[in-house]
Amino acid sequence: MKLKKNKGILFWITGLPGSGKTSIAKLLYNRIEKNYGASIIISGDELRKDFNLKGYKKKDRLMIGFMYSNLFKRIINQNINVIFSGGALYNKIQAYNKKKISNYFEIFIDSNLSKNKKIKKISKKNKHVVGIDIRPEYPKKPNIKYYNNFDISLKVCSDEIFRLIKKKIKF
Repeated sequence: MKLKKNKGILFWITGLPGSGKTSIAKLLYNRIEKNYGASIIISGDELRKDFNLKGYKKKDRLMIGFMYSNLFKRIINQNINVIFSGGALYNKIQAYNKKKISNYFEIFIDSNLSKNKKIKKISKKNKHVVGIDIRPEYPKKPNIKYYNNFDISLKVCSDEIFRLIKKKIKF
């Protein structure tokens, strides 16, 4: 992957709820910062809470996803890496990011719904859950597609993902 200099990298980690996105982002943070420079972690769930973003229907999710993209673009333009963990499983958002954001790196955490304990809990409490009530649109060509089968630790998953990042991103 060819990077533009003097810009950060947007590491967009996406997948179904409960697939391990946020935990993997946290485990990747130190290595990304050490290898690629100043970095921050941002969770889609935390942003929703911080900015009181309540909509969970597809239309709302698309609008929020584009808001995130534009915010992250501003941050990486200041030479700061963003490690984002969030669903945003919509092809329109993915295509927008690839077209409009230089240094965009997409990591798709695929997972088996039948083994995903967290999504089952979420869907009991909420409506409009991607993967349950809303059909996800999985990335067509992510930079990394990683399958979390929930049989190994997230530390091991993050180690494997970082090895793949290092193969694809070189300065």
